[in-house]
Amino acid sequence: MMLHRQIFFWLGILATLILALYVLSDVLLPFVAGLGVAYVVDPLVRSLHRLGINRLAASLLILGVVGVIFIATLTLIAPVLLNQLGAFVERLPDYVNHLRSLAAAGGKGLLGAQGHEILKKLGLDAAITSDDVQRTIDYFVGQGTQWLTTFVRSLWFGGAVLIGILSLIVVTPVVAFYILLDWDGMIRTLDSWVPPAHQETIRHIMHDMDAALAGFVRGQLLVCLCLGLWYALGLSLIGLDFGFLIGIAGGLLSFIPYVGSLTALVFSSGVALVQGWPHGTLLFMALAVVLSGQFLEANVLTPRLVGASIGLHPVWLMLALFAFGDLFGFTGLMVAVPVAAAIGVLARYALRSYLASAYYLEGAGRRPVSGARAE
Repeated sequence: MMLHRQIFFWLGILATLILALYVLSDVLLPFVAGLGVAYVVDPLVRSLHRLGINRLAASLLILGVVGVIFIATLTLIAPVLLNQLGAFVERLPDYVNHLRSLAAAGGKGLLGAQGHEILKKLGLDAAITSDDVQRTIDYFVGQGTQWLTTFVRSLWFGGAVLIGILSLIVVTPVVAFYILLDWDGMIRTLDSWVPPAHQETIRHIMHDMDAALAGFVRGQLLVCLCLGLWYALGLSLIGLDFGFLIGIAGGLLSFIPYVGSLTALVFSSGVALVQGWPHGTLLFMALAVVLSGQFLEANVLTPRLVGASIGLHPVWLMLALFAFGDLFGFTGLMVAVPVAAAIGVLARYALRSYLASAYYLEGAGRRPVSGARAE
């Protein structure tokens, strides 16, 4: 009976948290963002604290440096991004119509004379038909145009969004500062709430969650930064219209597996086709930039910066991001990875406990070891 009460109690707590996140997702955004910032920079604060700097000064110093870098970066790139974003929204219908007219005129002509010759040498020329290209463009461009236009216009003209951004900029650093200042005290308080009989197990699980999450978040942020710079500089240097905007967008969206690279690939290819028509040189240069970025991510950046720290399959990670994003908006996107990591660690712990249980071992014809516990 006591076990059933505990189960219902924790299920009620979980349901309350989910309901609160759903109802207050917009209000919670700066607080969740502040918690995320504090979590990311806490190791730096700890390092300064070990050098003899008190935690108050260390927190102010680290957040000050982060703030200066953020403001300087925003000052440098925001005007360029806003100008390109406004021009891109205006010209997007023209791009779509141009691509459809090219597809209607003949799919093989989309790549120009040079692209046609390359496909012919590769033996792929006969595999591409006008209908194939028309259907592909209608699917990707036709379906995505309305969503993209509506989304960008809402960002551009939405007063609520502007207020949300301002509150995010103002409230987030304040929340991050107070969390950093009392981080150790918060951890001790939470630890004191755990029943003594279960403290070792809970600490072990929380350590696994922290190890899985910390390496992924900090490493993936660096991956997004490197890819964004690679795409933006590469596409701009080859002279692609809106190359900087497409590159930054592709880098930021690289936090979601495959979405960032697919975004950079689709938009850079579409713009290159229209801009470079009837020659295919610009298209293949754009493809070279994006595909080389993918090679760099898969073989250098991700193995070195992220590794296998989170232990989650990319499909499960994408499911968590899209599901939480759909249910809770941008706040959901921010909590999706921590929740996915926590569920992954709990699932692995439950599986190890099951495999070490008497129920499993007796069913497998083995005798359970007395006093054994799941690692």
